[in-house]
Amino acid sequence: MSDLSILSSPAPYHIISYGTLLGSSIYQSFVNGIVAYRALSRPQFSTLQAALTPVYFALQTALPVIMALTYPGLKSSSPLGITTEPSSLSGLLEEKNRWTVLVPITTIFALNSTNLIWAGPVTTKIMKERKHRETRDGKKYYDQGPHSKEMQRLNRAFSRMHGISALTNLVGLGVTVWYGLLLAERLQ
Repeated sequence: MSDLSILSSPAPYHIISYGTLLGSSIYQSFVNGIVAYRALSRPQFSTLQAALTPVYFALQTALPVIMALTYPGLKSSSPLGITTEPSSLSGLLEEKNRWTVLVPITTIFALNSTNLIWAGPVTTKIMKERKHRETRDGKKYYDQGPHSKEMQRLNRAFSRMHGISALTNLVGLGVTVWYGLLLAERLQ
């Protein structure tokens, strides 16, 4: 069993935060969403997603902050003894860490906070407007046409916002994987 002094280091918390970020991104994007879409009726799926996505986006926004706060500095041996590079925000802000740590973590945070603050709520608002329009039109948004001009506008707006949100999420996942590769280089 290893020495438990590692628990006083930011390193395990950084790795756990990163792993949670990556795992939840993959699970929500490629497992949960797809299985729920196939298993539930459209109204049930919409209700589930409206409840899950704010929690998911909040988690995806908080985890990069935790990663920034727990960034572990490097320890290296030199003829003068063991030297330690700064950790946490000071290590994150070092010039040599700009492209390998600061940019990826900041990008992940920015993309996920965009979904949390803007794209997610706007998409949910359009879903609710569409539901009200269904009541007025007496026809579901996914029923065969023709649809009212307003429902056509809402369907286009929803598709656009959902696409922006999904693209933002996938780019965030790509940057998360990229950061994982950069983090792995430090472990060699």
